[in-house]
Amino acid sequence: MPTLLITGGAGFIGSNFILHFLKANEGTRVINFDALTYAGDLQNVQEISSHPLYTFVKGDITDRRQVEKVFDEYNVEGVIHFAAESHVDNSISGPEAFIRTNINGTFNLLDTARHRWMKAPFQVHAGKEKNRFLHISTDEVFGSLGATGLFSETTAYAPNSPYSASKAGSDMLVRSYFHTYGLNVVTTNCSNNYGPRQHKEKLIPTIIRTALAEKPIPIYGDGKNVRDWLYVLDHVKGIELAFKNGKAGETYNIGGKNERTNNQIAQTVCVILNELRPRKNGKPYQELITYVADRAGHDKRYAIDATKIERELKWKAEETFETGIRKTVKWYLEKFN
Repeated sequence: MPTLLITGGAGFIGSNFILHFLKANEGTRVINFDALTYAGDLQNVQEISSHPLYTFVKGDITDRRQVEKVFDEYNVEGVIHFAAESHVDNSISGPEAFIRTNINGTFNLLDTARHRWMKAPFQVHAGKEKNRFLHISTDEVFGSLGATGLFSETTAYAPNSPYSASKAGSDMLVRSYFHTYGLNVVTTNCSNNYGPRQHKEKLIPTIIRTALAEKPIPIYGDGKNVRDWLYVLDHVKGIELAFKNGKAGETYNIGGKNERTNNQIAQTVCVILNELRPRKNGKPYQELITYVADRAGHDKRYAIDATKIERELKWKAEETFETGIRKTVKWYLEKFN
């Protein structure tokens, strides 16, 4: 039975991927390898905790011995690498953890896969020809866009935060293991995800959480920073396609074509909350929106061109922002109730 190792599977995107993958694929064993830092929560995967093909292993990708042990114990044949420090604010105040996890941790995974799957550069062990390593990255490695244009797979890297720099470094490691050793790797770079199970510190959960608590809704700077928003289930379906059908050594950008300013996000969420959970004082949630000091080095605009994955792998986002954000708000209303 093939075994797929998911790193960071108790986090936001990883947990959504596991829930989707186990429902859509029969006969593949899934190992969830997660250190359960602040971003990981086993409640995210509680509904499949007793699934016969699911196993949780608490482990840290920065510990080489733990990585090697899980590869050997479960005869890992595929890796989908979500595990990362990803909160930009935390990377500004404490960048060391981002270097350790995102760069050193990725190296441990790549090098263990190389030693377990290959006998020499470009020489794969018999029976391991289809083993694959898929690395999840971000559009933030490309830096900031002007008022127009989109990030493509050939856009030059220009990371502007310790977080994005650490992800750029991990992307380059993955690339090098393909070109130097012939390791079967694929990389995906995504735009901002939203949806169920996202950490409460991220923008949309923060808007909902603070609004329901009748607290000021914090928006950085003037709120005009633009992001391309991608519903998490659309993202995980793209990852699945890239893992199964992507070309070795290639990169695929996954974006939702849903550009919104932070002001628009806050306004949209507040309008939905006004409808679904009106305030007791009868006033609109919009009056709670408050502008706070901008993040250091805050990129102005991100937007992804997903033409390649749409054309080559036949991926297409199913949710519009309007449908996805309503589902998201409803999910958090139940969570925060």
